[in-house]
Amino acid sequence: MNVYLDNAATTPLDPEVFEAMKPYLLQHFGNPSSTHAHGRTVRAAIESARKKVAELLNCTPGEIIFTSGGTEAINTILIGAIHRYNPPLVVTSPLEHHAVLHTLEHAVGTENIRYVNIDEKGNVDLDHLKSLLQGTKGALVSLMQANNEIGNLLDLHRVGEICAEHEAWFHSDTVQAVGHYKHNLKETPVHGITAAAHKFHGPKGAGFMYVKRDKKIEPYLFGGGQERNMRGGTENVAGIIGLTKALEIAYANMEQHAAYIRGLKARMINALRATIPGVSFNGNSGDLDNSLYTVLNVSLPESGENEMLLFNLDLMGISVSGGSACQSGASTGSHVLRAINVPKERGAIRFSFSKYNTPEEIDFVVEKLGQSLLVQK
Repeated sequence: MNVYLDNAATTPLDPEVFEAMKPYLLQHFGNPSSTHAHGRTVRAAIESARKKVAELLNCTPGEIIFTSGGTEAINTILIGAIHRYNPPLVVTSPLEHHAVLHTLEHAVGTENIRYVNIDEKGNVDLDHLKSLLQGTKGALVSLMQANNEIGNLLDLHRVGEICAEHEAWFHSDTVQAVGHYKHNLKETPVHGITAAAHKFHGPKGAGFMYVKRDKKIEPYLFGGGQERNMRGGTENVAGIIGLTKALEIAYANMEQHAAYIRGLKARMINALRATIPGVSFNGNSGDLDNSLYTVLNVSLPESGENEMLLFNLDLMGISVSGGSACQSGASTGSHVLRAINVPKERGAIRFSFSKYNTPEEIDFVVEKLGQSLLVQK
């Protein structure tokens, strides 16, 4: 049996999404910036997609800007906001994705960033956030809605209210949340969010950012004035169509899929506790009611052989992650797990689930993991 449990890294493409994309890969190949019929056809498709995404997120089409994915969207929002507003203070957390941390470090320098405190589970200290913003107006705050490694969730409404009290510009990396939770952006006090299609069964190379219309930012990519002068470069038409179809499917079936996936996660938690003495769960990932239902970060008993666990599981046909797979070739370990002081001697495995996984796969993985740990002893 081959099992894929690394859906936080990327998800399989939904066949319905592929079918929606095919005409824009084969028949409708025009450049959307061209004024002839071939171009107008695909321009209309892009604007229809923009309208549909805005409808699903309850915002206006002009607030949706298509990008090549989450990293570009994050870079654009953060650098664009910094250039536009010259914030006196930049606040983030040590648990953010490197697309946020490295972008901010590049833009303003590490010494100019303030990191909000987190507890031993990785929860953001909102009182500390308030104290950081106290006496300052116009700060830039970037805090993720759902952590890609430990599954912790942020209360967007509460953080947005705190930012509003101090007139701060609030961005949230929602890459792991879009397509898994519904967003009502007219009622959420956030100025920018970011998404990547391949996290919810859409294609790689397609994403979007939402920027609140009265909180405009500067462009990051310059060129032909595409995306309403906010993102130069010919649009990835098929990718945009695929993203939109994937988001439609996600919204239409969200409650059903969430309940199913949460059941898989609960099954794995119970099976791991019954199989592996001393197992625990990093962050809030073991709390079914207060964590991202697609992610479970497992902390295994101390062993000198834990470094070989992912390799051994791979040999058994099981694809999982030890942290964030976005850190291509990284050997420094997870900055998230370091920040919450997970002992490096304990093995850490991130299992992440999708609608395509099965209970049989969960049982198989737990059995093989238990066998692998037994062999190590």
